[in-house]
Amino acid sequence: MWRQLKNRNLYCMILADAVCFVLALYGAYALRFEGDLGSQWAQMRELLLWYVPAKLVVFSLFGQYRGMWRYTGAEDMWRLAQAVAVAFLVACGVLAYKQQFRGVSRAVLILDAVLTFVLSGALRVGIRSWFAAYEGKQGLAAFSLPFCFLTTPPSKSVLIVGAGGSGEKMLREIFDNPSLQYRVVGFLDDDPVKIGRTIRGVPVLGRIDEVGDVVEKYPVDQIFIATPSATGSQMRRIVDCCKATGIPFKTLPAIGAIMDGKVSVKSLRDVDYQDLLRREPVRLDTAGIRGYVSGKTVLVTGAGGSIGSELCRQLVRFEPERLVLVDAGEANLYGIQMELHYEQGFRAYTAVLAQVQNRPLMEELFATYRPQVVFHAAAYKHVPMLERNPWEAVFNNVLGSQITMDLAAQWGVERFVLVSTDKAVRPTNVMGASKRTAELYMESMPSGPTRFMAVRFGNVIGSSGSVVPLFRKQIEQGGPVTVTRPEVTRYFMTIPEAAQLILQAGALGKGGEIFVLDMGTPVKIVDMARDLIRLSGKRPDVDIEIVFTGLREGEKLYEELITQGEDVVRTVHEKILVLRAGNGHDPDSARAVRERLERQLAELYQVAERHQAQAIRCALQAIVPEYTPQSCRDVLLQAALPHPAPAV
Repeated sequence: MWRQLKNRNLYCMILADAVCFVLALYGAYALRFEGDLGSQWAQMRELLLWYVPAKLVVFSLFGQYRGMWRYTGAEDMWRLAQAVAVAFLVACGVLAYKQQFRGVSRAVLILDAVLTFVLSGALRVGIRSWFAAYEGKQGLAAFSLPFCFLTTPPSKSVLIVGAGGSGEKMLREIFDNPSLQYRVVGFLDDDPVKIGRTIRGVPVLGRIDEVGDVVEKYPVDQIFIATPSATGSQMRRIVDCCKATGIPFKTLPAIGAIMDGKVSVKSLRDVDYQDLLRREPVRLDTAGIRGYVSGKTVLVTGAGGSIGSELCRQLVRFEPERLVLVDAGEANLYGIQMELHYEQGFRAYTAVLAQVQNRPLMEELFATYRPQVVFHAAAYKHVPMLERNPWEAVFNNVLGSQITMDLAAQWGVERFVLVSTDKAVRPTNVMGASKRTAELYMESMPSGPTRFMAVRFGNVIGSSGSVVPLFRKQIEQGGPVTVTRPEVTRYFMTIPEAAQLILQAGALGKGGEIFVLDMGTPVKIVDMARDLIRLSGKRPDVDIEIVFTGLREGEKLYEELITQGEDVVRTVHEKILVLRAGNGHDPDSARAVRERLERQLAELYQVAERHQAQAIRCALQAIVPEYTPQSCRDVLLQAALPHPAPAV
């Protein structure tokens, strides 16, 4: 407070407001008495002696002299209106007490209040506008486009695509932060109602496809795309229009990726493939998710992986009592631990470096932390790698899942969510067969207090095994970009979307379900490669060659989300389907199915410990009949004999 009294700007603000108050009262009398003030001077001087100091006190109580007028905004104007109203009521109260309004016109007080707001508000807005012009920014509407080129321009002139709420927020931030060194020359938008109008004095110059004409007419150094709710096809059109101008452009992330909902210039980044995919934002039943997560101990296996780490980020929003992070990779585990600690500000976590197939360690972990919710995302997913090392798929994807599910049932976990894959449907590779085996074991779990469920979905963009990082690296090196075959298609979704839907499925599960995420339309891999080449500013098949290498081991031309005999129905969530195949057994039949599966798993683990690749494939085929590996004839019989060394 004492430091504020030493600030000379404080006294300048008080003096300026005092002048406004005097002018407002004089104007009120002049308007009321039509300029004839001969008999009113004495009364006006008497009012000024106590009314001006009273207003200054009221304005001070409403914080009018604590802020900086150069940053005046809508909230400041609202507080100014409140201060004027209270000052008016104070004046009415004083006059009613002293004189019962004898000889004082009530209209004078009303006019004084209006003029006080107008003059004080104009003073604040004028100071803000002066600083805006002084610091190299655009001023109000009268000084916007026609005259802005007469002054020294900031470092970069910007054109904003999208004249909606996000574009307006971005413009406001540019106005409020001179250090950004941007000057907005205009907006583009396809809404005909907006074209020709202005936002904070900046005009909407035309449609998005007119960007070429606009950049020829006005000096534009950079284009900002502020359309976070645009669909993938709309983003493709916008990107193509911007690319044709040859001017650098950046975009805001999709609205679902802006977790705090705040739009900022700092959020701008280069356009990437996720923007072209741009799927509908996920609608979450936050109350349902919070109901089974909030205040609970949640264990996440594979917590350092692409899906596991995003699950941890999303879970923090729902305030679990504790997160138990389990991962076999120390670098990944350390990364998510540091992110939660320093970026998310979440400290109620325990990081455990462990392999899920380590039964003694997992038993100790469950006994120590007693998790109430488990998300099992730990898995090996690289198809060709697991074709060459199939025993690792068995140990991690099958045995690890079995141990985790058994312990969840033993320790009374409330909900267990198995993260699966579309490669589990009619699998042609070891990875898919191992994940389908885990699904079958989940379906065979006996009914009890634990609700077991699985969530099946396709590829996620940006994951460690995604083709996108590979394509980018190949493009950076000048090509060629390698694609297996022209007709290969895959389902894709973003990592945040997948994690959000996994959480949502956990809220929907009653026990025994396999949920299938709506992946939308499959994407041709060759089209993805061409899009990424264009995003890099190069031309496919001209600057960067695309080479077709043929399908790799275990790969399919296309992926499926459901297999033969599985009945799929909609759930209450528009992006989640559910199937209940395998849950219709009577208790005796279910027990027999489980006993047979346990025998088959025991045989699978035996051949896996011997590292007998072909025997592993045949043992998986016995469990998953729709799995179609290469010939397994007589292999299981030969596997019973001892082998001195692994054979891949």
